[in-house]
Amino acid sequence: MPQRVVSMNICTDQLALMLAAPGQLVSVSFLAHDPAYSPLAEAARDLHANRGRAEDVVLLQPDLVLAGRFTTSATVAMLRRLDIPVIRFDPESSLDDVEHALEMMGQALRRENEATAIIEQFRADRAALEARIAPFARESAALYFARGYTSGRHSLANDILAAAGLDNLATDLGFEFGGQLALETLVVNNPERLILGRRSSAGWSEAKALLDHPALRSIPAYGRGVSFSDADWVCGTPHVLQAVMRLIEAREVAH
Repeated sequence: MPQRVVSMNICTDQLALMLAAPGQLVSVSFLAHDPAYSPLAEAARDLHANRGRAEDVVLLQPDLVLAGRFTTSATVAMLRRLDIPVIRFDPESSLDDVEHALEMMGQALRRENEATAIIEQFRADRAALEARIAPFARESAALYFARGYTSGRHSLANDILAAAGLDNLATDLGFEFGGQLALETLVVNNPERLILGRRSSAGWSEAKALLDHPALRSIPAYGRGVSFSDADWVCGTPHVLQAVMRLIEAREVAH
């Protein structure tokens, strides 16, 4: 079993925080301490925060490093040249991927039994949510983030919507992965539900200006109540079911 594990990615942070034995995880990415991105920020509070720099990671003397597939590539290359074991995780793009990620992390940390228990609970919770949406007709929903970005068919956000009984407008419009959705297109298609990107307390920004546009507020879905993405939407962990549950609860209140 690895004794000194360092995670350099917000999503491997979450998986490791859920599965690591006491004292096994010695450092997580700095984002793990930010509740805007990390649902386990409190659990990460006392752990060293790294920024994915090779020099910082090496000083921690890890016997295993966890990284994302598309981040910190230079650091990963350096660590491997120093014969430090690195396991890279692909980003999860569906709820089914959550189980695979848990299995992979359980194997990496030699915590397979703990991973199996969490997977079984995840399946049970998922089935319970499926039962809750059974009485509802499917509704259309639009994801709208900073600069008008949306997520399409092959995305975790799309699966979150589907699990809440919602059809993703971006998928209907042909978005396979993600891209910018024109505000005019959003207004014309008039979705029944609206999920906006996270708000910030840091003040106005050009990137998020569209989220306060009068045309967006004119959509009937806005008046029925907007949902917001949050830390539970970021990574493929069991916490995504909290995002699903909040969408279902919003539908239950409306009915």
